[in-house]
Amino acid sequence: MKSVKLKYGYIVAAIIVLTIASCQKVIDLKLNNAPAQIVIEANITDQEGPQYVTITKSVPFTATDNFPTVTGAVITLNDGAGRQFHFNEVHPGLYVLYPFHGGVYGRTYTLTVKIGDTTYMAQSTMPTVSVPLDSITDKPNVFGKSSLRTITVNYQDPPNIANQYLFVLFVNSTEVGTIFTNDDSFTNGRYVKEDLFQTDIDIHPGDTASVNMESIDKNIYKYWYTLSQQQTNGPDGGVTPSNPPSNFNNNALGYFSAHTITGKSIIVY
Repeated sequence: MKSVKLKYGYIVAAIIVLTIASCQKVIDLKLNNAPAQIVIEANITDQEGPQYVTITKSVPFTATDNFPTVTGAVITLNDGAGRQFHFNEVHPGLYVLYPFHGGVYGRTYTLTVKIGDTTYMAQSTMPTVSVPLDSITDKPNVFGKSSLRTITVNYQDPPNIANQYLFVLFVNSTEVGTIFTNDDSFTNGRYVKEDLFQTDIDIHPGDTASVNMESIDKNIYKYWYTLSQQQTNGPDGGVTPSNPPSNFNNNALGYFSAHTITGKSIIVY
């Protein structure tokens, strides 16, 4: 599960300061912060074990990373075959479904989240094929110090079917913040070698690198791809980011993803 905490005031609130050098006049447009919105991050995988949902409230883009948790939600999962599962809150804002024997390929799941008098719903289809991660390898970093390493994922994309992927990289058990996505628009049916370029964590020989490869549906790919394109936005990047497209209704932010997962680990050399 890729966990990304976002300041979801992006699209509806910003503070813009425009300096006109020619007349040395500063125009300060003071806009109110956006009202808090519900943020739901939910994942169902093909793996047996606990499945998780986290619920928080958004904060202004200029606020610190202190996301209020949402407690007391009622969460149910419909598996598309007439069965319902219920999540239990195990910590403020954290809800768990257990036991769970893994999702079924090709099946569409519906997640329903009731918070007070408001109900939020989202659907996600688990891909029909779980694409295995063949291997991960490393090579010298070509964009920085040559003593550092870049991780490469290697896998066979299935032919005659559209596939979308999310890769989650860990270095010595610490998750890298960079978002890595790919689809097979140009690689359908081909063997793929994809470099995971990032500058969040230096990777040295002797480090342990691990990658989880998720096969995701089109809506979830659009969500993560949108975020990946905005990784340099914000105050330092100079562009106010926008909210990624959620598959929840009722103006909830976040996502619900039913996906397959496979992983590999190596000792970097």
